[in-house]
Amino acid sequence: MKYFLFLLIVLFPVSASAQQPKIDFKSVEKSLASEKSPYHYDKLIFKYKAYPKSLDSMESQYLYYGRNFRKDIVSTTDGDFKKLAADFKEGNFDECIRLGKILYDQDPTNLDILLILLKAYDSKKDGNNFMHHLSQFRALTDAIKNSGDGKSEESPLMVNTVGDEYILLNILNMGQEYTRSSTPSKDGMLDLWKKENNSVYIKVLYID
Repeated sequence: MKYFLFLLIVLFPVSASAQQPKIDFKSVEKSLASEKSPYHYDKLIFKYKAYPKSLDSMESQYLYYGRNFRKDIVSTTDGDFKKLAADFKEGNFDECIRLGKILYDQDPTNLDILLILLKAYDSKKDGNNFMHHLSQFRALTDAIKNSGDGKSEESPLMVNTVGDEYILLNILNMGQEYTRSSTPSKDGMLDLWKKENNSVYIKVLYID
């Protein structure tokens, strides 16, 4: 897994993006539910599944952060995901693909599921499916990197889950030498990761 994450680090730019306007989560929730909105969930998820490279930054942002407002997501504590993770650890990649595709259909913007599918398709030398899911993974992680510059409490990089935070840390090439301190807030947990004079603020969202 560590080697595979290293591969993703090579494939992805590691510098944080310029700070974008603050995300309006109420607008995200409303737009995804409105059939009249260009950001209606069904419209975005169709584009994401069929043509992920065509997603613009705003569409990727609405898809990634919109996951907070869906009821059908797959949790890492779910039995099926635990089985998927166990198959991954055992190197049973045929079963990873079979079960991963089922869970992907249920929760297509789940970064943990995408990572496992990427590794499984890579192991099977299935370049078409690998590159397709890599484009989806890139769109979602770009949304994270565009959420802030990570340089202050007012402009943190924002992630949906702790698991996504560790995926981001790997993409940013931030290893175990970084230490974390955490401060709770009304809409999430603000983590400060520090190494000597380097520091990055990441907020794990808890949106009600």
